[in-house]
Amino acid sequence: MSSYLRQQESRLGIRLVAPAVGIIGLLVVYPIAFNIYLSFFDVQLNGDKHFVGLHNYTTLLSNTEFYHSVWTSLIYLMGTVAGTTILGLAAALLMNQQFSFRNVARSLILLPYFAPVISVVFGWQFIFDPVNGIYNHLVVDVLSLTATRRNLIGDPATALWVVIVFDIWKHFPIAYLLLLAKLQSIPRDLYEAAAIDGHGPWGRFWAVTLPEIRFVLGTVILLRLIWNLNRFEEVFLLAPNVKTLPVFTYYQAFTGVIDQGLAATVSVLQLLLLTGLIWYYVRKVLKW
Repeated sequence: MSSYLRQQESRLGIRLVAPAVGIIGLLVVYPIAFNIYLSFFDVQLNGDKHFVGLHNYTTLLSNTEFYHSVWTSLIYLMGTVAGTTILGLAAALLMNQQFSFRNVARSLILLPYFAPVISVVFGWQFIFDPVNGIYNHLVVDVLSLTATRRNLIGDPATALWVVIVFDIWKHFPIAYLLLLAKLQSIPRDLYEAAAIDGHGPWGRFWAVTLPEIRFVLGTVILLRLIWNLNRFEEVFLLAPNVKTLPVFTYYQAFTGVIDQGLAATVSVLQLLLLTGLIWYYVRKVLKW
């Protein structure tokens, strides 16, 4: 190929990717850069701002509420990632077996993931309503486990666990779907060879299934960590008293003593953590 044709091909490639690069720059790179810029300013609600350097970072690192939100986020991440992975794997192993109406069951498992967030959130709020909720009716009136009705969502001590259970129920289907796809690609010969070697069902799982799905399992865990670190709408709609990092950022930026510069600082620290997770995912999982 002549140098002229190579130049023409290169120019064509630049023209083809330029719109996508421009959109990414406008919708992703610019907001990130502007947010980093704001983190060095004291920003007023009317748009006025003055430079304060690293003051927002030092203020944030001495804020006990920030550390509480970090701890809440860690519990939320560990609970939801472990729960969705384990439940998704269990569902995938079950749905990989032959039984009647298996295709119907596979479809029904996906319903929580595709259901509108606002509708299922209101449904869960009704379940745990302290007056008319199903949970208190069963625990107090039917099973008589306690004589006192409790507002599990209204109590910060228990609201976090409700949010974790909700997230597991809502998002385990995506883990199930990815793991099921991998399970169906495992050759049956491997299981037959393991059975000949004397491995039972549990032994075949450890010797064959787990090594084969290790890559997908790692992908599911890391993607869930990345997604849930940014999770805002479900947590805030279901239990606004659960202050994970995104919810804490919202309160700093738009409620109470409004401090958008400090909120931008929280976002920058969150961005650094996300960048680390994405780097690990790309290098260790995707092996790029």
